Amino acid sequence: MSFVKTNIFLFIILLCVMPFFYSTIFSQTLKEKIAQMVWVGFSGTRLNDTIKIDLSKRNIGGVILFANNISNPNQIKLLNDTIKMFAKTPPFIAVDQEGGKVARFNSTNGFANTYTAYQLGTVFNSEDSTRKQAKLMANWLLQCGFNVNLAPVADVNVNPNSPAIGKLERSFSSNPFNVYLHDKIFIEEFENKNIITCLKHFPGHGSALQDSHLGFTDISNTWQQYELTPYQNLINNDYSNIIMPGHLYNSKLDEIYPASLSKKVTTDLLRNNFGFKGVTITDGMNMQAISANYSFEDGITLAVNAGNDIILYTGTLRYGSSLAQQVINVIYNKVNDGTIPLIRIEESYNRILELKKKFKIITSIENIAKETPPDFILYQNYPNPFNSSTTIVFNLPARQNVSVIIYNQLGEKIKEILNNEELPVGENKIVWNGLNDDNKPVSSGVYLYRISSGRNALYGKMILQK
Repeated sequence: MSFVKTNIFLFIILLCVMPFFYSTIFSQTLKEKIAQMVWVGFSGTRLNDTIKIDLSKRNIGGVILFANNISNPNQIKLLNDTIKMFAKTPPFIAVDQEGGKVARFNSTNGFANTYTAYQLGTVFNSEDSTRKQAKLMANWLLQCGFNVNLAPVADVNVNPNSPAIGKLERSFSSNPFNVYLHDKIFIEEFENKNIITCLKHFPGHGSALQDSHLGFTDISNTWQQYELTPYQNLINNDYSNIIMPGHLYNSKLDEIYPASLSKKVTTDLLRNNFGFKGVTITDGMNMQAISANYSFEDGITLAVNAGNDIILYTGTLRYGSSLAQQVINVIYNKVNDGTIPLIRIEESYNRILELKKKFKIITSIENIAKETPPDFILYQNYPNPFNSSTTIVFNLPARQNVSVIIYNQLGEKIKEILNNEELPVGENKIVWNGLNDDNKPVSSGVYLYRISSGRNALYGKMILQK
């Protein structure tokens, strides 16, 4: 066979086999990226097995917690630390802490009652009052291990009797410029504590006569153009965290779909017209405005194609199995059949990662390559969580020099336990007593440890709970 014929033959073989290898590798990467677009909630004060697998195996991007997940400050800190420990990729951990009647932290679970947005923005209308409360709540979230607050509300109080907004006093004011000012103060205090904020509910829920939790919500005849003012002003001032399009139908903006499922609203208006460069998240997809009017698959597909980066569900299971896995599979299948363009996944994945990097949820320690030989086995650490000390167990395939370093969640070195010390073949045990390099006790929280030998390294997570 001539050289030319041989090359043609090899080229044909490559054409036949490459799609198989490409599909195998690509599908794994694609599902991991899609999973970062999925948030779910769960019931109770402990993680159930489904959520553990959603975090550790399915790589979901975040979780949302509600009042039923919170019993006291110590419990919620431990729960959030456990979430971080199980997560394959450092997750968003979110809560709705607007203040007043929509506040997951209050006097019933070890915190304090807070003013409503209406009291702060209309009754007091004081920068100092709004800043003081925002700072207080931001401290709570920081101390308890949250990194996202799905607040503040940017809705204008057009209708004081609007069931989901006005009646609950969730809007700062009927004056759109006052809403902007108090939102800005709120955001500043949370960003000072490295907490991500989320404006809601674009393009404005304040005039609605219905509650989108309970059904179809049409604002076509009540919505006012000035309800866009808080969003436009904040975006003009470089706001680029998260914005939540509401399940709000407005025929003036889209004659077919509600904002959360509308490309005209979420992409054309919010991104292309207003210039928003951050992350968009749907309101809860199990709310009746969506679940009663769209099928499971159609709702998800429309939400992604509209330009939403995160698909939010507040439950864990659907028909007895992982809801997150089903959402991931719907999006994955729709990408494969061309219904959802691949570029939509890439856009959302990149925005999510950029936001996680901006707020140091993903840090340098997460990006270190993990080159691990097959026989270099980590058996985790025990106990985990631990109080005074924990034992890290690993197996070496041969006698070699090993380093063991403890890091905090920001990737900062806390303790160097071993520095290139020779260890024997087989099982080895290293004890960490919760002290740093200055032999001072470290605080409660999630820590990472790195066991390395040459170019090979293993990583693990552990919780110190005092």
